[in-house]
Amino acid sequence: MKKNVLLLSFCIVVSIHFGVKAQQINPASSDTSSVPVLVEETPTFNNYNFVYKQRLDSIQKMVPLKYNEFVQKYIDIYSSRKDMIGKMLGLSSYYFPIFEQALRAYNVPEEIKYLPIIESAMNPHAVSRVGATGLWQFMFSTAKGYGLNMDNFVDERKDPVQASNAAAAYFRDAYAELGDWLLAIAAYNCGKGNVQRAIAKANSHDFWEIRPYLPLETRNYVPAFIAAMYIMNYSKAHQIERLNPSMAVKTDTVQVNNFVSLPLLAQALKIEEEDLCILNPSYKKKIVNGTEESPRRIVMPRVTGGDFAMIYEVLNNRPPEVNTRVVLASNDDRRLHKKHAAVEYHRVTRGQNLQTIADRYNVEVQDIKVWNKLRGSQIMPGQRLIVSKNSGAGNAVSASKHSRQYMSYKGDKERSQREGKI
Repeated sequence: MKKNVLLLSFCIVVSIHFGVKAQQINPASSDTSSVPVLVEETPTFNNYNFVYKQRLDSIQKMVPLKYNEFVQKYIDIYSSRKDMIGKMLGLSSYYFPIFEQALRAYNVPEEIKYLPIIESAMNPHAVSRVGATGLWQFMFSTAKGYGLNMDNFVDERKDPVQASNAAAAYFRDAYAELGDWLLAIAAYNCGKGNVQRAIAKANSHDFWEIRPYLPLETRNYVPAFIAAMYIMNYSKAHQIERLNPSMAVKTDTVQVNNFVSLPLLAQALKIEEEDLCILNPSYKKKIVNGTEESPRRIVMPRVTGGDFAMIYEVLNNRPPEVNTRVVLASNDDRRLHKKHAAVEYHRVTRGQNLQTIADRYNVEVQDIKVWNKLRGSQIMPGQRLIVSKNSGAGNAVSASKHSRQYMSYKGDKERSQREGKI
C-alpha cells in the first residue's frame, strides 16, 4: 500500500505541465481549458497542516483563500518545483508592477496578478494547443472583444501592458455578473456560461459548493491559483530561492510615431537583439509600426552605454526594409497605397495546412481564419485563401507625409502609467 501511495505521488509530480496551459477565456466554449496538472478528484486528506492554513489566512485580502485537500495537493506539487518557482519569483519583479497597475485601474483585487503563473509561467510568447496566447492566454475572439489588436505587425495578446488591462477588464465584468471573485477566476478558465450553469445546478454561489458541477479542469484551476499564491508568498519556508531573470528589470519607455527596427535599435543600445525583443514581445516582425494616429511603445533597458546619437537616429528614421518601399514610390503615394492595400491570396496545394501556409506568409493561423471566415482548421487543395491584408502599410505611407516626429521618454517609475488602457 505504501508503495502505491509513493508511486501515485511520483506520477502526480512528474506529470505536471506547469505554465503554458491551454487556458480558455472564451465564454462561448469550455473544452479548451486546463491547469498545470489534474489531481485525483477525491484525495485523502491525511496531512492537514494548520501552519499552511494560518499562512493562507494571513495573506488573504479580497479573494477567499480556503485551505483544503485540493489546495494542499497543489502546494505539494509547487513546493517541489523549486527551480520553476524561483524563476517565477525573479520574473515577478518585472511583471507584477505592470499587472498591479492594470488591476488597480479596474478595481480588481491585486491577488489576481498570480494567475499568469498558472496560465503561462509568465511567458508572453506562450501559446496553447488551441491558440490561447500571451501572459494571460487570451483567445483571439475574446482578445478582440476586449480591445486587443492582432494584425500583420503586432499581437497585443503578447504585450504585458495591453493584455493586462484587457484581463483586468474581463475580471471587472465577470465579477459584476457573478458577484464572487473565485467564481470570476473560474469563469476566466471555463467561461461565465459554465459557471452560471453550475450555480443553477448547485443552487449556490459558493465556488466549493458548485465545484462538482464545473468542468474537471476548472475544478482544479482555483485550487491551483490559491496554491500558487501561497508558494509565491512563502517560498523561503520551502527553501525556494529567487532566480534573477535574464531580462532587464530597470527600463525606459519610448513612444514613436514611425516604423522602428528593433535589431537596429539593439545595435544602437549595444545590447543583444534578443534582450530587446524580450521586452517587446508583441511585435511579430521585429518592427515597431508606429504611426502619427497610433504611436507605438518601445520598452528598452535603461540607457547607460549606448550611442545616444545613433539611438535618436534609429528612433526617428524608418528602418531600411520599410524605407525601401516608401522611397521607391515617393512620387506616387497613391500607387504605393493601392499596391499595399491589395489583398494577397494563396491557392492551397495538396499536403498543405493552415500552419504551413501561415508560416510561409509570416502571419498567424487565426488571422487566416478570420480573413477567410473559417470556422475550423480544415482546408482543401485548390481552395483560395486570403493570406495578407497589409493593414499597416497604408498608415506607413500617411505617416511618411508628416515631417513632425513624435518621441517621448518615460522613466522606470512611470512605467506603470504607460499607454495601454482599453
